[in-house]
Amino acid sequence: MIETIVFDVGETLTKDDRYWASWADWLQVPRHTLSALVGAVVAQGGDRADALRLVSPDMDVASACRARETAGRGEHLGEADLYPDVRPALGALQKLGVRVVVAGEGTARTAELLRGLDLPADHVATSGDWGVAKPDPDFFTRVLEAAQADPQATLYVGDHPAHDIFPAQRAGLRTAHIRRGPWGHYWADHPDVADAADLRIDGLRALAELTGR
Repeated sequence: MIETIVFDVGETLTKDDRYWASWADWLQVPRHTLSALVGAVVAQGGDRADALRLVSPDMDVASACRARETAGRGEHLGEADLYPDVRPALGALQKLGVRVVVAGEGTARTAELLRGLDLPADHVATSGDWGVAKPDPDFFTRVLEAAQADPQATLYVGDHPAHDIFPAQRAGLRTAHIRRGPWGHYWADHPDVADAADLRIDGLRALAELTGR
């Protein structure tokens, strides 16, 4: 029986529309140009930083993030950035007695913004909080510490196969791949994802019915 469900952040709980739009504006390229480059990176199995470096090959992404913050154009996260099913789904799981954890890629600032949204979650953390990023196995060690449950009683939900599903499976967790966002849609029917994911879902509401409670 599932005791804890752990959620990735970007394109699992939050929409990345504003994230990519703000980067396009910062890099002074049309938004559709960066969106197209994101698509290319998705098809290659890459990650966010790869898309940004296609625009600016010598970019130090961490330094650019700090520069944006200094310029008052740093991270923002509000209620409108959440997918509509997030609050009802997480709240329903808590009512069923499932421990709800948010643990995804992001800066410490991302974690602050998420906690400021007062989500129905028992614990909220990001890779920036922990000092270790996905898909490093140590990230999923921290996930299990936050889960407070055995790996086979813990379900990790995410959209990115290489960053979420595969490393979570290697750590012994059960996994759910969500068809959401560019990575989620592109890789949803790939046979490797089908083999690795215990569940494949189109939204979060289904999780309450699949917990075994």
